[in-house]
Amino acid sequence: MRIAVFPGQGSQSPGFLSPWLEREGTVDRLEQFSEWSGVDLVAAGTEWDADRIRDTQVAQPLIVAASLLSWSSLPERESVSGVAGHSVGEFAAAAAAGILSEEDALRLVGIRGRAMAEAAAAEETGMSAVIGGDEASVVARLEELGLTPANYNGGGQLVAAGALDALAALSSEPPSGTRVIPLQVAGAFHTRYMSPAVETLRAAASRVEAFDPRLIIWSNRDGSAVSSGSTFVDLLVDQVASPVRWDLCMTSFASVGVSGIVELSPAGTLTGLAKRALRGIPAVAVKTPEDLQAAGSLLGDAADA
Repeated sequence: MRIAVFPGQGSQSPGFLSPWLEREGTVDRLEQFSEWSGVDLVAAGTEWDADRIRDTQVAQPLIVAASLLSWSSLPERESVSGVAGHSVGEFAAAAAAGILSEEDALRLVGIRGRAMAEAAAAEETGMSAVIGGDEASVVARLEELGLTPANYNGGGQLVAAGALDALAALSSEPPSGTRVIPLQVAGAFHTRYMSPAVETLRAAASRVEAFDPRLIIWSNRDGSAVSSGSTFVDLLVDQVASPVRWDLCMTSFASVGVSGIVELSPAGTLTGLAKRALRGIPAVAVKTPEDLQAAGSLLGDAADA
């Protein structure tokens, strides 16, 4: 079983799209993606600085666009049997699986990003990664502080979200055996603070056509495989204010006998988690076009296995 995974917010970096623009047709595709999403993705991916591309209404379509560019360039793509995305990466996964057209995926991501930015501006909130420690003890500490475990990333990593003063208290008195790292994000994503964005996205999603997936696709909700396209779109909408269970997605990968993982651009985060949680499973992060050959070789080798 070969699986392609699509990263979420925070995986972008200044100028990361520049090598991709050297490929024929990429600028034209990005300009089309820009029109659909409402963001100048060429400038965002090549010229804008870290602060500007950290803005959630920029970061979300930028990441999905990069993932779709690299997915369409992936050698041996027909060897991929399943896909999954982390948070906003689920939109790229949905397009790769044929649930959404690229146009609908980019339009919805543009709306999602703007709605989440507006929700984040309503209150001063944030997110922090909690590395290590006993998960039950970490979650108990978050509950004490009124924080939400927003991302269960597996590999000993959990992301807490909520009010800034509560996150400061978490950093000053972290759970035993943990490190707390504040994240440079605009708000408490995947929590109740994003509820207004859910309704905005739900209204937009009701106007798109969803098709049943051509590939196995796993949901962030609980790591389960979803066979209905309309059900997956409903889950995409609800996920805006619900925790990301990437740990359960990786458990599902193991249960189906994953033999290789390729992470699409802007890659690195999910392959890093996989190396800790799925030890021994070969993985390739497609960061630049130079990584496509290694990804194709992994998929080809896995197909022959």
